[in-house]
Amino acid sequence: MYLAANGRPDAPPRPPGVRRRVPAAVLALGAVSLVTDISSEMVTAVLPLYLVLGLGLTPLQFGFLDGMFNGATALVRLLGGRLADRRGHHKRVAGAGYLLSALSRLGLLLAGGATGGIAAALAADRLGKGIRTAPRDALISLSGPPESLGRSFGVHRAMDTTGALLGPLAAFAVLWATADAYDAVFAVSFCTGLLGVLLLVVYVPAAPGPAAALPAGPRPARRPVLRDPAFRRVLCASALLGATTIGDAFLYLLLLRGLDLPPALFTLLPLGAAAVYLLLAVPAGRIADRTAGRAGRRTAFLLGHCALLGAYALLLAPVSAPTVVGVLALLGVFYAATDGVLMALAAPALPAAGRAGGLAVLQTGQALARLLGAAGFGAAWTLWGPRPALWAAALALAGALAAASRILPAAPPTAPTAPTAPEAP
Repeated sequence: MYLAANGRPDAPPRPPGVRRRVPAAVLALGAVSLVTDISSEMVTAVLPLYLVLGLGLTPLQFGFLDGMFNGATALVRLLGGRLADRRGHHKRVAGAGYLLSALSRLGLLLAGGATGGIAAALAADRLGKGIRTAPRDALISLSGPPESLGRSFGVHRAMDTTGALLGPLAAFAVLWATADAYDAVFAVSFCTGLLGVLLLVVYVPAAPGPAAALPAGPRPARRPVLRDPAFRRVLCASALLGATTIGDAFLYLLLLRGLDLPPALFTLLPLGAAAVYLLLAVPAGRIADRTAGRAGRRTAFLLGHCALLGAYALLLAPVSAPTVVGVLALLGVFYAATDGVLMALAAPALPAAGRAGGLAVLQTGQALARLLGAAGFGAAWTLWGPRPALWAAALALAGALAAASRILPAAPPTAPTAPTAPEAP
């Protein structure tokens, strides 16, 4: 009998060339993310207008609130991963995160104009997002065979991005129908978020990891993820490349400056990159899976950063209308080839019982590195100007790519066998 990666009986491997279906749990999680992202992006789209124009906060105050809570999200992921691994309750921990984010919309509705209430609601939203991310990705990785992880993550990320595209459209539709009633946006967002929680409860199965199936008695000794050399290599490479990623907002600002476009178009630029990401997420995952025996996920991850380097190079040339199209397309390729592919690359190196915690470490390391990279580029822009800063970022990314190509394991990593506690005589 064939044993799956989680140690439970599964169907025998299919012959080469036969397509596997995307696991039902992955589709269910994708639907949850789609609905939740509609809810989240409805608020994200109108929040700057509501806080700055409606309540009179200065841009500095808004930036401080948003930046502080976004930074805290990266650290909360570690807590979510540890809680999920403790007893294998990935679904429960992820559900708590989704519910907390949904309730934060109700907090915005009840806060009125109180700055403290708004700050608490934003904190709850970021806390919920941080808690749910690692358990959700662990559920995806445990729901199907290791050889199809790229496709599974690609399908999930495509559905997630669909929600991100629909959210702003839904927000502006509500504002148009209610004559700019922000409270109506928060109310609809809250109801949509609750629908996502309901979908999770009804359609997503409990965590398929081995923790739920372990008999009573001592559990296998868990090896710290940072002691595994293959996982350390993936973590170091992703952090190194993340530290040379300057942030999408800076790229959009450079496009606006180069063409002298009105600031109102700033909010439309991310839609172009998101549309390319949506179209390419699934094909990128499938291509990475098909060449998994030749380290295809490693290659896809590195090529995705080559696309980002190409976007930097385009911005170093005189900016024109085709430059905008090229930068947005390359940015979409970058996310399609790196976001889900990185999770698919790292997951096989982690034991099922510690997968959520390991993915949380990886996500946190990458997020903090990107925060450092964005801050460094902002400082370089202030001191040297945009063009010298972009040259420095491009050279740093090229060097990081050369180093990462040597750091990443050439062969697909596999989870180490955890030592078990000695049996009683």
